[in-house]
Amino acid sequence: MAAPIPTFALRGTEGTCLVEGPPSYSTKATFKRCEGKACKVMAFSPDGSLFAWCNGESVEIVTTTDFKQVQKLDKPKTMGLEFSPSGSLLATWEPYAVNKNDPGMSSNLNIWDVKSGNLLRSLNQKKHGGWQPQWSDDEKICTRNVTNEVQCFENNNFDSITNKLHLQNLAEFQLASGPAPYHLAAYVPGSKGQPAFVRVYRYPEFSGPNAVLANKSVFKCDKAEMYWNKKGTSLLILTATETSAGSYYGDNSLHYIDVKGTSSMVPLGKNGPVYSLQWNPNSQEFCAVYGYMPAKATLYNLKCEPVFDFGTGPRNTVAYNAHGNIVCLAGFGNLRGNLEFWDTKQKKQIKQTEASDSTMFEWCPDGVHFLTATTAPRLRVGNGYKVWHYTGTLLHHYSVPKDSELWEAKWQSAPQGLYKEQPVTYRAVESTVVQPATKAAAYRPPGARGQAVSFKVHEEDELPSNAKQQANPENMSKAALKNKKKREAKAKAKEEQGSAGAAPSRPSTAPAPAAVSTGDPEKDKKIKNLTKKLQQIEKLKEDQKAGKQLEKNQLEKLNSETTLRKELEDLRLS
Repeated sequence: MAAPIPTFALRGTEGTCLVEGPPSYSTKATFKRCEGKACKVMAFSPDGSLFAWCNGESVEIVTTTDFKQVQKLDKPKTMGLEFSPSGSLLATWEPYAVNKNDPGMSSNLNIWDVKSGNLLRSLNQKKHGGWQPQWSDDEKICTRNVTNEVQCFENNNFDSITNKLHLQNLAEFQLASGPAPYHLAAYVPGSKGQPAFVRVYRYPEFSGPNAVLANKSVFKCDKAEMYWNKKGTSLLILTATETSAGSYYGDNSLHYIDVKGTSSMVPLGKNGPVYSLQWNPNSQEFCAVYGYMPAKATLYNLKCEPVFDFGTGPRNTVAYNAHGNIVCLAGFGNLRGNLEFWDTKQKKQIKQTEASDSTMFEWCPDGVHFLTATTAPRLRVGNGYKVWHYTGTLLHHYSVPKDSELWEAKWQSAPQGLYKEQPVTYRAVESTVVQPATKAAAYRPPGARGQAVSFKVHEEDELPSNAKQQANPENMSKAALKNKKKREAKAKAKEEQGSAGAAPSRPSTAPAPAAVSTGDPEKDKKIKNLTKKLQQIEKLKEDQKAGKQLEKNQLEKLNSETTLRKELEDLRLS
């Protein structure tokens, strides 16, 4: 039996509708479009069998096979929808407001039985962030965060709390996916000189000397994000500080812990923020995009060892497809929409293209197609969406009419195994749609206009670790192949010239030798200080070589190098 045609939902000033994916791209005629601008939220159930939205009058739930109405809930102010894993329950959230006439009606988080329409529980949830209840995959337990504790319910019985995890100043938690035994990670910020920490527990063992399976403490941490792998066995922790001495944007650090108690820090090969990270659906590796632009992307195994370097480029997003055999590295926001698609098994780039002005990216559940869109309020001009093939082929695009806006585009979810993994192809698929080739000219200051360009965009970009494999002549145009040969010839000539006339390096530019204990604590301290100063000088020399303007005191420090090296040598010999 052939897999169904994937479908996606659109929400905007033109209303809410469902559209068939490739190859038809036609609006679902059997779904009655929700007209007007009142729809503020929509959601598919995890298996894609149900679709829910709020039209400003009520929350409506329909099946996605025949679009027959399942329920109509009297919640006109709903701003959040969350289905349970099997789609049997629906949680709705609306902005919190106190009902003075009836304080008992102030509850703004409601959990409904989808089949019967019965309200199972009403709760207060003032903050919108993290309002969603978290279920285990089999729905045996449901959890929610309240002040200083995580409340746990079993078998969707919300009349009584079965278990509690109590932690003072608890900020947030994440329930792991995967089968039983269930695991839960909790984050508590630091206070009064104490470090922040993330702890992992096995449900329901929240107390006792052996309750904590893994623990990670971090001193420099204002907030933390937690990412479980799909099996629920390993956890990534991204910590951040609001500001730091080195960066206005603060510092990031990435840590790894697992349910066996293993803990380690993920080594990052470049300074700068961590923009994005994601687990491969196989749960055996993860990818991180980090570092000042051009950003680096690295693939790590479960030992936090870098197993592949994607090089650097204009990117701030990583996204695996549903099968984990293709990963997309993209640059959105203040970047131009660069898209790189990589074969994760062969570690080879499939295609690089561009989806300019995109504000969202989402893989289709079939693992072959993806959707990009330009949406409001991020961008109010040029709103619309595009459907692509991972080989960079644009298959379909739609622009909303002038003075209209697109707010959201979302693929219909699909149960695991519905779409089979397809072999990766490097040959672009055919399409009748022409990708607009017009590109705005780069800005040049008035004084530089009319002159030859003396620099290249991204000239500091690093090639991936398998750059030789990437330069596959079959995937290159004639012009690119010609330029490649020219670069190789130039590099070879430079190498031959350098080997013939190379001069020995000067001792003054050599790195400072490592400190070795002399047995005299005072002498060791002086050696350590001198070594540190020489290391700082080496850094200044690198900055000067890169064209950075040095301050007067930095130049004076450079001039003291010879004296410092002699003093260090005398200390070692004495």
